[in-house]
Amino acid sequence: MQILIVDDDPGLRQSLALLLGESGHACVAEGDPARALERARGEGGEALVLMMSAYGNEDAAIAAMREGAYDYLHKPFRPDEVTLTLRKAQERERLRREVASLRATLGTGLVKDEVVAESTAMRKLLELAGRAAGSRSTVLVTGESGTGKEVLARAVHRMSPRSEAPFVAVNCAAIPEHLLESELFGHVRGAFTGATQDRPGLFEAADEGTLFLDEIAELPPALQAKLLRVLEDGQIRRVGDQRTRAVDVRVVAATARPMEEAVRQGAFREDLFYRLNVIRLHLPPLRERPEDVPALVTRFAQEAARRLGRPVSLTPRALARLCEHSWPGNARELRNALERAATLSGHERLDADDFDLSAGHGGNGAGGDALDLKGEVEAVEASVIRRALAVAGGNRREAAQQLGVSLRTLFYKIRKYGLS
Repeated sequence: MQILIVDDDPGLRQSLALLLGESGHACVAEGDPARALERARGEGGEALVLMMSAYGNEDAAIAAMREGAYDYLHKPFRPDEVTLTLRKAQERERLRREVASLRATLGTGLVKDEVVAESTAMRKLLELAGRAAGSRSTVLVTGESGTGKEVLARAVHRMSPRSEAPFVAVNCAAIPEHLLESELFGHVRGAFTGATQDRPGLFEAADEGTLFLDEIAELPPALQAKLLRVLEDGQIRRVGDQRTRAVDVRVVAATARPMEEAVRQGAFREDLFYRLNVIRLHLPPLRERPEDVPALVTRFAQEAARRLGRPVSLTPRALARLCEHSWPGNARELRNALERAATLSGHERLDADDFDLSAGHGGNGAGGDALDLKGEVEAVEASVIRRALAVAGGNRREAAQQLGVSLRTLFYKIRKYGLS
């Protein structure tokens, strides 16, 4: 067991090091608290803390343990008391790691229902994600758009000791810069026009859980510095507030943009990149793992069937065509293509001809700029009509009123999209 001894008394540091060294522990002593903290963070920041003081009382012991200390010892200490407390701490740490390992093993089984991993590449990635889930280190998920980075981030959360706590997701590119700071860190009343009451941010909402920062490469420079401080000291400050608040949040970030390139261009802080890139999980594009396509098709067909309220299946010819496609938009494009075919076809069993896999049709992939506006609009229209009919309990007149169209128009749309 590695032990870091921190005390301003050099004699006590030496005697403790001798005592613990005789018990087989590797000891390092520090008299400067700042250097000790830096050294502890360099080792990963997951140490058990034993507090010792000659001036404390019961209140001080309770306060220390409330802040995360494992135990509290009074000075002058008895050697047997120190060694016994350390043995108990070692046993607790062994049990903690065992529980984390069991959680990861169990979690891997659970997330297999969410993460398709038929290919060797994805099985290895899921195994790595399980090992990463047991730590407190930040995780950077990389991969092309549509590969399923948020799905993998949720899997890491599900396999972690934080699985019972919140998973909070935010897209850093989707929120205007002047609102993003308040969204992340919260604000106090009067911080800006419209701030009529105190409001916690997403870091506080994710306390003891996981915060997923999607499109992290798009985070504005000013917020990059603030995020770095949070990752380093676990403290956030609401906009307009004078005091800081402690948060215990595991950050998982994701990006489709090459981060090293963003750092070279000066668009992203190098120190923040290294702080985020402790564990990297890279999702390969779908074209590099065609073995996953049939399982994804099965899953997306089941999802479409639930939305449509009718069975959805594919002929062997249709499945073969989907397996041959390169899917530049990855799993997202595949899902969109299957949902479009299921929505617009008038039958339950989809054939190859039901799929339009022309460039740009089916997702936001890199397959070209051509977009089938008519197809996209019709797919959305059919989905809205289906929801209106469901809300109206199948009453077409009531559904037409909800949609703001005539009953005749609704009948025409129902026939057109095969919704009867």
